[in-house]
Amino acid sequence: MKTKSIECLKFTYDEEKLKELKNKYNFIPNKEKALFIAEKMRVDFVYNTVALEGNPYTYPEVKTLIEGITVGGHKVSDTEQVLNLNHALSYLVNLVKTNTFILNKETACSIQGIVANRETLTWGKFRDGQVFIGGTEYTPPKAEELDSMFIHGINYINDIDTQILKAWILFLWGSINQFFYDGNKRTARLLANGILLTQGLPPLTILAKDQLKYNQIMTNFYNNQDAAQAIEWLYEYYYKNIHGYGFD
Repeated sequence: MKTKSIECLKFTYDEEKLKELKNKYNFIPNKEKALFIAEKMRVDFVYNTVALEGNPYTYPEVKTLIEGITVGGHKVSDTEQVLNLNHALSYLVNLVKTNTFILNKETACSIQGIVANRETLTWGKFRDGQVFIGGTEYTPPKAEELDSMFIHGINYINDIDTQILKAWILFLWGSINQFFYDGNKRTARLLANGILLTQGLPPLTILAKDQLKYNQIMTNFYNNQDAAQAIEWLYEYYYKNIHGYGFD
């Protein structure tokens, strides 16, 4: 096993295993179809993503709210979380449609600023204090290290030539480094989906019914700082969920 440790990413991965996965999963890009699916599956993406955050909105309620009709019986913060994510998805799709999606700090902060608007201490900018990830032994980097880590990490990621692998590495990198006070995984998944959509592939949606497995995968990743299991799971999970849509 040839394990590579990337300091700017803060985790390791098995290079030989990645080669196997890249050869195993081949996809046929179609940007028009991918963007159509992103719009068609909007409610599914928003519902499942907020459900992973513990939001009590049901699928029909999310659909109703996105359609512009007020849904009663919920906290304002839960309603705003749904609307913010829907807004962030629209923002991302527009960037891809206009060929202006760029992996940089400005894009990351803009998306997080929508996702976590009024949800945390600050939004739309990197955190200025320490954070922790509950249920893990891992401690994210100090706030004063974030700018340098982002620059070196994003340069490394932008040099990855396999776009699906780039999406998975980006998601894990954004999740483990916790650049923001909150909304890190949501922001990282949206950025990863920006990579996929730009490549002409449909977005990744982690379904609420798979939350237990997803949490186990991420907890192991945080504790071990080894991305091998997580990357393999993301490849398999993505393939399973887009199979039959005409991309394989």
